[in-house]
Amino acid sequence: MMRPLSWLGIVRMGLVQTGLGAIVVLTTSTLNRVMVVELALPAMLPGALVAIHYALQVFRPAWGHGSDRGARRTPWIIGGMAVLALGGFLAACATALMTVQTLAGTALAIVAFCLIGGGVGAAGTSLLVLLAKRVDEKRRAAAATIVWVMMIAGFIVTTAVAGHLLDPFSPQRLVAVSGGVSLIAMVLTFLGVWGVEGRTAATAPMAKPAAQQESFRKAFADVWHEPQARRFAVFVFVSMLAYSAQDLILEPFAGAVFGFTPGETTKLSSMQHGGTLIGMAMVPIIGALFPKSRGNLQMWTIGGCIASAIALLGLSSAAVIGPSWPLRSTVFMLGVTNGAYAVAAIGSMMELVGAGGEHREGVRMGLWGAAQAIAFGIGGFIGTLASDLARLILGAPAVSYAVVFAAEAGLFLVSAAMAVWVHRAQNRRDVDLSNTAVAGG
Repeated sequence: MMRPLSWLGIVRMGLVQTGLGAIVVLTTSTLNRVMVVELALPAMLPGALVAIHYALQVFRPAWGHGSDRGARRTPWIIGGMAVLALGGFLAACATALMTVQTLAGTALAIVAFCLIGGGVGAAGTSLLVLLAKRVDEKRRAAAATIVWVMMIAGFIVTTAVAGHLLDPFSPQRLVAVSGGVSLIAMVLTFLGVWGVEGRTAATAPMAKPAAQQESFRKAFADVWHEPQARRFAVFVFVSMLAYSAQDLILEPFAGAVFGFTPGETTKLSSMQHGGTLIGMAMVPIIGALFPKSRGNLQMWTIGGCIASAIALLGLSSAAVIGPSWPLRSTVFMLGVTNGAYAVAAIGSMMELVGAGGEHREGVRMGLWGAAQAIAFGIGGFIGTLASDLARLILGAPAVSYAVVFAAEAGLFLVSAAMAVWVHRAQNRRDVDLSNTAVAGG
């Protein structure tokens, strides 16, 4: 049996997420802005392209099953990143092509964003499974924090450097910068996964030929019939829906109700992201200081959902009370609580992915990743739609925002109850396994 990954090994694997984040942020943020501002195209075009990227990730369970059958995750991580890198580069080429041939550029962009969705799904699913298999249980919360912070670092560094290199803007510069980012991401991926699995994994299929030859339909059906896996998928969907629904309405809310300028609302979002990083760091740090616990991740998942609900109720109150409310502090606390919840949820994925055995870790992680992607894909849209509907029905913008934030808080409270529901299934499974072991003995 291979030794668990060291801290350096965890950081190395985080390089893959850094590269993944770098490509994704360039395609979903920078290209979005270029299409809308420089090319004066409808905002719904990049919105639809990003939706395609999320929709393709519904196939995550199938890609996870493919890595289960081969019993090796490294080829899927490298292959997925290669597809993602190609998709990112083609997306930039498509944007450049739109300057002269809008229709042809849009057609190429659709192909590119399909590749981006497929690459993110294939690489991201197998990366999390490999982390779960190679990281010691006591380090999983910390590993989740490190990997996600490194992904956010990829966001920050890429947007800063690309922003500098793209001035003065030209389509040729855009293509060159995107190609450079894709190349760097592939180098980071090779550095991250080289030698992590070793040769031991190559012999794993010999031990479980039935799992290797099992069809995807049967594997998925068996995983779906596992109470814990099914419950966790529903929990991930509902909680990530609550997590993402405020993304597109927070800045408009600050402008409409508090009179913030565009610069001030951008700083507000930055404050929220800073809080998210602090919340992510809190989970492993406090867990290390108070190490009593197999249940730390359960506690943080449930507590993070409840705390996020309280922060959203604070935003709802801010909408009603107005400028006298400490909005910046409330938004910062929302970031902290969301960060704690997110890391605990990801750590729980890593903890539960092997719970059902049978070499179906990729299918389980794919199921949960698909639930997360679908929730993110529709969360922002639902948030903006609910805001518009509430304003239409209630009239006053402040009251409409208050209702939407309160509804999101309700979703987080439902998620907390679901987290209890998930962990009851885990405890029941542990008791059943213990009774089976006693009977067998």
